Amino acid sequence: MVVDRALNSPMACGGKVLCIYLILAHAVAASSATVNSISIYWGQNVYEGSLAKACRTGRYAMVLMAFLSVFGSGQTPALNFAGHCNPSSGDCADLRYDIIDCQSMGVKVLLSLGGGAGSYGLSSTSDAEGLATYLWDNFLGGSGKTSLRPFGDAVLDGIDLDITNSSSSHYDDLAHNLTSLYKGDKGGRRYLLTAAPQCPYPDASLGPALATGLFDHVWVQFYNNPSCQYDPGNVGNLKSAWDQWAQALPSASVFLGLPASSDAAESGYIDPQVLVSQVLPVVNRSTNYGGIMLWSRLYDEASGYSMQFTIKGTNASDPPSGSLIPGGSGNAPLANSPTSPGNAPLANSLPTIFYDILPCFRIN
Repeated sequence: MVVDRALNSPMACGGKVLCIYLILAHAVAASSATVNSISIYWGQNVYEGSLAKACRTGRYAMVLMAFLSVFGSGQTPALNFAGHCNPSSGDCADLRYDIIDCQSMGVKVLLSLGGGAGSYGLSSTSDAEGLATYLWDNFLGGSGKTSLRPFGDAVLDGIDLDITNSSSSHYDDLAHNLTSLYKGDKGGRRYLLTAAPQCPYPDASLGPALATGLFDHVWVQFYNNPSCQYDPGNVGNLKSAWDQWAQALPSASVFLGLPASSDAAESGYIDPQVLVSQVLPVVNRSTNYGGIMLWSRLYDEASGYSMQFTIKGTNASDPPSGSLIPGGSGNAPLANSPTSPGNAPLANSLPTIFYDILPCFRIN
């Protein structure tokens, strides 16, 4: 292929300077539709599909299994996966295959504690220590018997705290105890500690825990909170809250938590076009910006929200028609079709820059 200078007509490009300007402008536009990473909550609706199916999309770096919704104060810990499995009958053990499948694809799988419904709370330092030991032995790298572990021999990648009941007591103790157990893993495996605070700073439930500086990733929920979420046409409230969180958590990567559709939350939904043009340019200025978190897999599958972006370092499925990704074909690849690691699908490789050079260059 030979690329020649072409077309001296002023209508073609208007000269070298304008041509270069257009190339750079579109390069910026293309990069603005890129997110570092996407994390997703899974487990609260059986119609969202399996855990393995979510991971196979290639769009998520981390999947948060929601929720361990009963724990603390002498209660027997209990999972609630909303119809995906029945913990009391032991059939959640089959999730081991999905977990291992996800991990084989490089997706981190964590267990999320709390949620909007449930019965949970920590009554003392010893209560926090007991819960940490339970989590370590039953879901992580501890010595719990495989036959008694809810997911059999599958070992999760960490613990997430989605505490919403405004009771902050002893979650800092839980963070310290979990971190200590993590460090004692005999195989040297690294585990994650994450959290999902509300955007008003500091968070009423997780403030003391986050102040420990022990969390790896923090997905701040910028929805259902009008005082700090995006207001149509005005990114000021979100920016102020984001800056507070980013500055307060220098050792963590901070994610922008969003609903994956307008039906996923009472307020705070941001149209993908607006997210790209108004919000991402604000948040990704922070050195500890990590990406976006979405609630939840059910809504993301229905809306295709995560498919509106390219994701750094992944080979996610092609975007749907009308996507923000330049050159998106609108056609996802066949189910489970292979892609070579490190090589983005062709539809997303050249696009915007290439086609806007055409008025300036001729390809023979």
